[in-house]
Amino acid sequence: MKKIFVLLTIAFCFSNCKNEAKTEVNLEENRAKSYDANDGLITMKGEFVYYGDAAVLQAPNEIYGVVIDDNLRLLEEQVKPFKKEATDMVPVTVRVRKFEKPEGEEGWPYRVEIKEILKVEAPNPNKEDVIKLAN
Repeated sequence: MKKIFVLLTIAFCFSNCKNEAKTEVNLEENRAKSYDANDGLITMKGEFVYYGDAAVLQAPNEIYGVVIDDNLRLLEEQVKPFKKEATDMVPVTVRVRKFEKPEGEEGWPYRVEIKEILKVEAPNPNKEDVIKLAN
């Protein structure tokens, strides 16, 4: 009787198990599907740096120039605690308006204007993609 009960329990457990593949949401692929698709803004995740008179948002597949305005300065204040050097890039998630750069200007093909700051994260300390030169 015990053996039958154990076999039925095992069979029941295995019959109820599902092998559902978990799909990871890729923010870059779905950035056009923003929180409110009717407002024309997109959600972007990337690494941000503001140095001198240039600001850049580096997404996984593209680099964007960032419009320098009050929202950019607010974002810069939020990323300062995470920077060790002025040129360090900090991971951020922002809602932006994306548009083409004006004709005849230097820079990346697209620019973004920050409309909302969603998240500022600490950089990965183990990331080894920076080459530093010493004298």
